[in-house]
Amino acid sequence: MKRISVFLLFCILMITSLFVGTHELSIAGLLAGVPEAWMVLVKIRLPRTISLVIAGSIVSLCGKVMQHLLQNKFVAAEAVGLSDSARLGILMVMLFLPNGSVLLRTAVAALFAYLGVLLFLSISRLLPKDNPMMLPLAGVMFGNIIGAVSGFLAYRYQLVQNVSSWLQGNFATITVGQYEWLYLIIPVFFLLYFVTYEITIAGLGEDVARSLGINYGFLRMFVLGLVAFASSIVLLMVGQLPFLGIVVPNMIGIFFGDHLKNNLWLTCFAGSSFLLICDLLARTVIAPYEMPVSVIAGMIGGSLLLGLLFWRQIR
Repeated sequence: MKRISVFLLFCILMITSLFVGTHELSIAGLLAGVPEAWMVLVKIRLPRTISLVIAGSIVSLCGKVMQHLLQNKFVAAEAVGLSDSARLGILMVMLFLPNGSVLLRTAVAALFAYLGVLLFLSISRLLPKDNPMMLPLAGVMFGNIIGAVSGFLAYRYQLVQNVSSWLQGNFATITVGQYEWLYLIIPVFFLLYFVTYEITIAGLGEDVARSLGINYGFLRMFVLGLVAFASSIVLLMVGQLPFLGIVVPNMIGIFFGDHLKNNLWLTCFAGSSFLLICDLLARTVIAPYEMPVSVIAGMIGGSLLLGLLFWRQIR
């Protein structure tokens, strides 16, 4: 029943997202065939809702996968320098190839993100293993260093406004023709699903994985490549979504257990639901204006993360 309730909540939030906004939209108007109502639905509300669903689900899933693979409950794309590395890659494209296509920016961002996380994992081998908070703390510091480099280059070449826009996740400008690159993420879901068993085994440790015939090194490189690619597209299309990849997988683990394959789609639904709630609040708190969804996600996600830390300490 709990699993069904998560899915029902997701469906309710997705439908609600279609009818909440500055422009009034009603079922009666759609049934009556009002052209303006259908234009708002097809060109604005539907693309925005689809973007929220895809972005929320893939960020949560990537966080869950990374937590299994790195054997740490508090890692995610933003906690190992991946997002900051992707942002640096996008900045490089804007500096040297300002007319580069979205595909080029995505490819370069994914490459920088991939190299950045591999560099961090190489450095992390020097960290003590007994403290689970050491890895995400070092990851945040690593990301801040890369972010400082991006900030310096942005100030030097007058691209501060562009860099600032990447820091804030915002779905207000999502319309037809401005979100379709997110569909490239869909194959990542299925590729990760096909290797969930191997990821689960790898989460038991490198020695256990190798003893069971799993190529641990190749698996980690492959999975991190998928995570870098998906995270780069989300960053490029909608911006950064703080705490989503950490909080949602941990909440799912508390209520439904840590079995990756059984909870994979549940994690996706929960991540989408979390982001839909944040976006609905962002639309209504200061209506008719909107707040960046990253502000709401940061407030709610940060509070939940503090609660998780205290809960684990008490337990």
